[in-house]
Amino acid sequence: MSSREIGLPVRVATRYVAPLREGGSLPGLMEAADLGTYVVKFRGAGQGPKVLVAEVICAGLARALDLPVPDLVAIELDPALAPGEPDEEIQALLKASPGLNLGVDYLPGALDFDPADLDRDLGLAGQVLWFDAFIQNADRSWRNPNMLHWHDRLILIDHGAALTFHHDWARADSSVARPYDIGEHALVRFTPDVTAAAELCAPRVTDDLLTSVLATVPDEWLVAEDDRTPDELRVAYVARLRARLDAQPQWLPALAEAAAAGPVVAERGDNRPAWLNRRRRGGQA
Repeated sequence: MSSREIGLPVRVATRYVAPLREGGSLPGLMEAADLGTYVVKFRGAGQGPKVLVAEVICAGLARALDLPVPDLVAIELDPALAPGEPDEEIQALLKASPGLNLGVDYLPGALDFDPADLDRDLGLAGQVLWFDAFIQNADRSWRNPNMLHWHDRLILIDHGAALTFHHDWARADSSVARPYDIGEHALVRFTPDVTAAAELCAPRVTDDLLTSVLATVPDEWLVAEDDRTPDELRVAYVARLRARLDAQPQWLPALAEAAAAGPVVAERGDNRPAWLNRRRRGGQA
């Protein structure tokens, strides 16, 4: 194990196992020196390190809200592993990702989202929907729910598309009160009670929590387009997330109304969501 001091546990990559081509940024399955197996998301991928930042922040918040997410680590990658890979695209990705990358605990035998996970706990549906609205997650549709069924539990994965504001800091404040569109959200069919979820979850998102979550993000992933330092960026993230929470009276009523109304069009026939087929996914991407 590396002795580097950062907020996430550090594991040293020892072998690239296989690409997971379901993910747009070509994550890969890797083994590490601790004998663990991880889904690795690379800082050198086309989407850049901000995706890794979003993953760490959202997973930390989800865990504090008792929403189930896989454990995360930082994977230390030596580009010397690259020449052993026959695929030139993978070689280039490994060479472009020296240092710390994001490792997500691999969940062997995991299945795609099973609606029965929420049939047993409709309160969880409301909490997940409130959470997605808070972090402005653009990627939990019925086409790609980014939820797994593992050991009789629902597991939330893949939050790299959340926190969209950090892709344009100059206009970050303009989206603070933006309504959250749930038209194709994977959980809208459960008519979740997001008002009750807000009463439960919102008070738990304190400034101390936000600060502690941001402290787990490695400095080298906090890259600004201006001259701000990593610590200054952490302060900016905390302020923006606090502003989103403070704007809840503006975005929650419409969210609650849309959630109570349920899906506009029944999902059946050719529009049957893939997650109803419960095909094996094998970990996560």
